[in-house]
Amino acid sequence: MNVIIKQIELIDRIDQLIRPQATGCPVTLSYRLGISKTTLYRLIQTMKELNAPVVYDTTIQSFIYEEAVGFAFGFYNKEYGNQKHVAH
Repeated sequence: MNVIIKQIELIDRIDQLIRPQATGCPVTLSYRLGISKTTLYRLIQTMKELNAPVVYDTTIQSFIYEEAVGFAFGFYNKEYGNQKHVAH
């Protein structure tokens, strides 16, 4: 289970760096995250499989999103109208 949580945390960190277009090249990003370049590419592929429009922009040397997207993972209270539904 910790493996899944670690991957989600890495995807979240990558997302945080993609938004300001500040990932740097793949070698730099993998070093910054403390993972191999192969693992980085696997995570990017997972993000794409989850419909993230991730591409690498060679001009600015950063991964970017081709369109605005949001990333959220976890459980949260869902609000319907004025009522909040919370699991008990």
